[in-house]
Amino acid sequence: MTKLHPAEMDAIASRHPAVFQRSVWSRFRMPLLIAATLLYSLYCWWFFAIGDVLYRANWSIAGTYLADWVSYEVRPEIEMDPDGAMHISYPRFDPLGPNPDPDWVTLERATMTRTIETPSAQTAKKDDGFSFMAPGAATSGSPETGTTEEAAAGSETVTQDVVTRAEIALNATDRVVVTPGEATVYRGAEELRARIADGAVIALQDTLPGWAVQRHPGEKITVSFGLSGWLEIDTDEVAVRRRFLGWENFLFDAHSPFFGRSAGEVLGLIAWGGRLDPDRSNLSLAWSNILYNAEWQHLDVWTKLLQTIVMAFVGTLFAMVVAFPLSFIAARNITRNRVVNQICKRFFDFQRSVDMLIWALFFTRAFGPGPLAGMSAIFFTDTGTLGKLYSEALENIDDKQREGVKSVGAPPVAVQRFGVLPQVAPLFASQALYFWESNTRSATIIGAVGAGGIGLKLWEAMRTNSDWENVAYMVLLILMVVFVFDGISNALRSRLMGQKPH
Repeated sequence: MTKLHPAEMDAIASRHPAVFQRSVWSRFRMPLLIAATLLYSLYCWWFFAIGDVLYRANWSIAGTYLADWVSYEVRPEIEMDPDGAMHISYPRFDPLGPNPDPDWVTLERATMTRTIETPSAQTAKKDDGFSFMAPGAATSGSPETGTTEEAAAGSETVTQDVVTRAEIALNATDRVVVTPGEATVYRGAEELRARIADGAVIALQDTLPGWAVQRHPGEKITVSFGLSGWLEIDTDEVAVRRRFLGWENFLFDAHSPFFGRSAGEVLGLIAWGGRLDPDRSNLSLAWSNILYNAEWQHLDVWTKLLQTIVMAFVGTLFAMVVAFPLSFIAARNITRNRVVNQICKRFFDFQRSVDMLIWALFFTRAFGPGPLAGMSAIFFTDTGTLGKLYSEALENIDDKQREGVKSVGAPPVAVQRFGVLPQVAPLFASQALYFWESNTRSATIIGAVGAGGIGLKLWEAMRTNSDWENVAYMVLLILMVVFVFDGISNALRSRLMGQKPH
């Protein structure tokens, strides 16, 4: 390699100054871009008040929701009567079944003679006849006592077995002890005592620990136990929410004869056990109990998921079928008519400019809630998008192949069939497959506005604000379907493009 003399370098530089002298933009382009990015980020931080939003965010609630996705709660409630008697109750649809008796709840009972108020026999009577008396007029009875057929409630002395002390363990170290008029919470080495009297909750210490909250003096106290659950000490009850990892009664609900049995017992009953239902085998009974599980509704969820899959497939298929011929009309090198080209392209713009969710709302009002509205929304949106993509692909084809077919005297249809279609068919199919995969996710979103499918089921579960484990179940099903369809779509696209599947 010959080294240039400095004089020769100067001569070249004088003839081509742009090569050796970088412009200001070339020298400061990268620092300016970095500075502009930082300034824009700071502007967004200020405009959207991101710092304030992060500061005010209730991260504990977000953590509770995430915990509810993978756990369930058992909710014993201890009610207190003014005379010192206590009662423990569970919700109607408790995961422990109709007669819960968990080993982490310890009760002490005693026999108590109590005076309870009861309606009089006359009050219990129903007025099922016609009366000519004026409303509010006095009826027959003793004027001294004022006894009427709407007599006041009386009282009755009874002897009952009542709870006098309840101890509920939240985990190995945390528990709450409830006695008449008082609740004591033990959280590790710390302790919180609260008295319940005269319609108020009074904390018996000056400063509450960080895991307990009382917004105003006398109001309820909320105690958090982290992933183990939480409880509320109110003016007339102590409500406990103990959390357990897992999904409760996922296979069999509390009304199933298989409820509460171990996996070995269930398999034994199915394989060789005596019939639990004389009209069907144990296998058929178990399968029916799983499908019609009242808490998880497996059959309904799977049916709605299938609706979503069909909705996405049919909507994409119809869009592809309609967009295919229209794209030939919109392509300028295929249809040599500018007016027709523009009309077709503006039609595509109209369809794809309206979001799929808006189309779903429109068709839900037109056809009513159901998969038809969802299919129509997918069909309309994807017809415009696929039509635009197809027409642009046609405008970028190699005209040599088409001219070669035309040169042998082939008719126009044959020219398109043999000169154009082989160039774009793999691309058309690849784009249609991608949209089918994408619409499987989109169908879930539009289902939430009434377009049918699992999206509506998912939205119903989220609205209850207590069935987050059901939400997690449906989200996992959707993820599995998306993963499967993504693999199928990638394999088919690779085959169409003549590549090996990844």
